[in-house]
Amino acid sequence: MNGKEDLYGQTDREIAEITTKLKLPGYTAGQIANWLYKKHVSSVDEMTNLPKPVRQQLDALYFIGINEPDRFQLSTDGTKKYLFRVKTDKYIEAVFIPETGRNTLCLSSQIGCKMGCEFCMTARQGFQGNLTPGEILNQIVSLPERELLTNFVFMGMGEPLANTENVMKSLEIMTSPYGFGFSPSRITVSTIGIIPGLEQILDQSRCHVAVSLHSPFDTERQQMMPVQKMFPINRVIEVLRKKTHDRQRRISFEYIMFSGINDTPRHINGLTRLLNGLRCRINLIRYHPIPDAPFQSSDEDTIQWFKNRLNEKGILTTIRASRGKDIYAACGMLSTKVQVAGL
Repeated sequence: MNGKEDLYGQTDREIAEITTKLKLPGYTAGQIANWLYKKHVSSVDEMTNLPKPVRQQLDALYFIGINEPDRFQLSTDGTKKYLFRVKTDKYIEAVFIPETGRNTLCLSSQIGCKMGCEFCMTARQGFQGNLTPGEILNQIVSLPERELLTNFVFMGMGEPLANTENVMKSLEIMTSPYGFGFSPSRITVSTIGIIPGLEQILDQSRCHVAVSLHSPFDTERQQMMPVQKMFPINRVIEVLRKKTHDRQRRISFEYIMFSGINDTPRHINGLTRLLNGLRCRINLIRYHPIPDAPFQSSDEDTIQWFKNRLNEKGILTTIRASRGKDIYAACGMLSTKVQVAGL
């Protein structure tokens, strides 16, 4: 904005580098971080314990960049989908999911997505850019329900581990004492299996990880998810086996149920072999149809049967409730193409 650099989304080390460059006292970095991440100011001028000349110096070079959502949609089930404008004059969506005992925010990490999954509306939009740490965090701090939030899932638009550096910075600020101070156990990062990013998040954070699986078989998975060619699911499983020794970290697999495609006894046996001995759970997800996609969701009886059989084989399996389907806020349905048309 006007040539200024983002201040919101800078880590404490980066803020310290800024204050050093401006020849400010060392304690100023802590004051700035406190204003940004504890008091949630929207302008440098609100940092009233900084001398006015310091505020003017900061304001000449940096902007905070907090912005309210442009609009929201309310589902009949209480889910809310928010539309945010980002610096490039493009848009992203975030989804607030209220439940008994918890309130979850589904965060986006990219504008669109380039992973090309056949069943995903965001993939249809294509890739338009990575979100900065500030743009990721803005979805939290500018949410009207901010004070009600208990959990966070990076399951919105984009592949988080195709934007690893910015996602890792946002996770640091979300979980650090100088930042929001959330427990890592309240945060889940979803990925289709980008191995370099997966290794980084397993090594450098304690957040939960969810892997989009959808088939235990190479050829079938590759037909739906092109990433399978570069990062086969068996290699992803090897990384998880090697690096998930922290019993506080939950590893889960997202499994969208496609009628006649991945809901047979053969798939149950394939999942059992693939995940044998790995401490994990499977979340079964109803497929939410998108235009011109050649898929149908498995029926309720099949989904329940699939769940029961996996549980019998010792794999903890649950069925995820579909939320916000009527406003295109459910799994695989996020896209700003329609949303921005009326702005």
